[in-house]
Amino acid sequence: MNTFTKRGEIAGPAGALSVAVDTTTDVPTRGLAVICHPHPLQGGTMDNKVVTTVARALVQRGWRVVRFDYRGVRQSAGSWDEGRGEVDDALAVVAAHRVAGEPLVLGGFSFGGFVAASAAAQLAEADKPRSMVLIAPSTAKHDAPPVIADTLLVHGEVDDVVPLSASMDWARPQALPVVVVPGAGHFFHGQLVLLKSLVFRHFAE
Repeated sequence: MNTFTKRGEIAGPAGALSVAVDTTTDVPTRGLAVICHPHPLQGGTMDNKVVTTVARALVQRGWRVVRFDYRGVRQSAGSWDEGRGEVDDALAVVAAHRVAGEPLVLGGFSFGGFVAASAAAQLAEADKPRSMVLIAPSTAKHDAPPVIADTLLVHGEVDDVVPLSASMDWARPQALPVVVVPGAGHFFHGQLVLLKSLVFRHFAE
């Protein structure tokens, strides 16, 4: 499949935000997907391997995918805001790239999962995402809000950053299924092909 990435920037709440838009001409466009990266103080960027793996799967399913660097990350203006401003950044990216009425997918990895869930909770009812994809979301250190029923939640069995038990405890009151990848750690080393296939299958027509 031919995929294309266009890098640029948008106006964010704290200044310019660096963005990357991943698209393909091989399948019809289904809507917009915005994927949030892991913790910026621990090296997280929009080019994280888990983030780009999720993006590739969504592009192959026809979604126009936008990745972005939070405020203070690499070329993005501003500074770390303990999660509050980073959620605002995600909402700004959605607002800048979403066509009125367009279907939306929100997703994120680790801290980005918390950001995505929080951003979804702040959207007006008519603007809520159609689907979500959360990979090892930060459910132990952050108070992530409940998410919509059509959420793919994938967690590694031996995650030593976000314990599997934390995501199980978060998902249980929501009756939200958790897809557990046997033997996988937080960064899904050696399991990215499987991770991509899980996302690809979830977003089948």
